[in-house]
Amino acid sequence: MTPQDASQSNEALCRLAPVIPVLVVDDVAIARPLAEALVAGGLPVLEVTLRTPVALDAIREMAQVEGGIVGAGTLLTPQDVAAAKEAGAKFGVSPGATDRLLQACEDADLPLLPGAATSSEAMRLLERGYSVQKFFPAEANGGVPALKSIGAPIPQVRFCPTGGVSPANAPDYLALSNTLCVGGSWVAPKDAVAKGDWARIEDLAREAAALPRS
Repeated sequence: MTPQDASQSNEALCRLAPVIPVLVVDDVAIARPLAEALVAGGLPVLEVTLRTPVALDAIREMAQVEGGIVGAGTLLTPQDVAAAKEAGAKFGVSPGATDRLLQACEDADLPLLPGAATSSEAMRLLERGYSVQKFFPAEANGGVPALKSIGAPIPQVRFCPTGGVSPANAPDYLALSNTLCVGGSWVAPKDAVAKGDWARIEDLAREAAALPRS
């Protein structure tokens, strides 16, 4: 898979809904009902971060949910890429980007949404062929004003800002011409997940799916 192919694939995914849920799953038993609630609410693209021992099993469970497209987040190494692909991930997300990680994803035909925090990082990824990137950590890096400023001289790159994105600031990110969608965890709050309150999560997903985009 070429970087251009990866960017084309991820742009299509990012356009399916304004929000990609960023999920940290601690109990594989909740994986499927959580995915079902989010998909039912209108958020079909799900990112499961590889931050827990059950993350790969959660991806396997969520990949079976009709209408869902599940990816693996927090990819750091080629080993992560291989494991994510084997578990059924359809795309990958990384907090940053290294040549080894990029090459591993290209070799594995796993479309990567690589992380960039600065203009230089965005330019380097664009030079390789990645025109769709993750802006991370968004709020810590200056938020909406920073992303808008990066977009002025580098309009070829479109972003999915993640990190500190909330219902309060998501509309401001989505109003930017260089934002395709945002990533956020607020649609699956820990208390609702712990209680199995799937109706609440579905409602939050529906509200997120209705957010306007530029």
